[in-house]
Amino acid sequence: MKLFLDTANLDELRKGSQWGIVDGVTTNPSLIAKEGVSTEDQIWQICQIVDGDVSAEVVSTDANEMLREGRQLAKIHKNVVVKVPLTRDGIRACSLLSKEGIRLNVTLCFSAAQALLAAKAGAYIVSPFVGRLEDIGAEGMNMIRDIAIIYKNYGFQTQILAASLRSPLHVVESAKAGAHIATLPFKVLDMLFNHPLTDKGLEQFLKDYNRVFQETAVLSR
Repeated sequence: MKLFLDTANLDELRKGSQWGIVDGVTTNPSLIAKEGVSTEDQIWQICQIVDGDVSAEVVSTDANEMLREGRQLAKIHKNVVVKVPLTRDGIRACSLLSKEGIRLNVTLCFSAAQALLAAKAGAYIVSPFVGRLEDIGAEGMNMIRDIAIIYKNYGFQTQILAASLRSPLHVVESAKAGAHIATLPFKVLDMLFNHPLTDKGLEQFLKDYNRVFQETAVLSR
């Protein structure tokens, strides 16, 4: 499973990339706006930090404008994946841009039926939102499982990117459900490291080691 960071913050990306486990980045207009830098400049900077797929989202809602904007975004860097919403206009733009060789991430997916449309339109990635679906009382992981089954049944090459993940459990369950990619905020990526028994075990190892060798050092003086 690939791990993407869902952020446009350069400091977070630098920290995450140092661990050697970040495979790509997803951004959206909200994340870009938070940084206060133009989309083109921020996406370029991100591509200098992380050598992997970097999703850059259109802000247009009309298909023709999405086509224009998508082509511009794709020119920023070879790693850019153009992100469009799962609307009628977004699917039309996906279908046309994918035929031009541009890779598309179809976002704001909330059902297996929508994911089927994205795959039919030639999407490189589809982004089902687990957490937001669970906010309204639905089972997000069932959606991931259903999409994985449908794609396998018909040989679709579209990658499933589990989005809106809010905990390490979400990441594990997405992996078990068949997602190809998990995108997560920096704080959730950082939480994947944590387990009290790891901390306790390391503390005991170092305590035992230091006790023996500190005593040896004292006796040898």
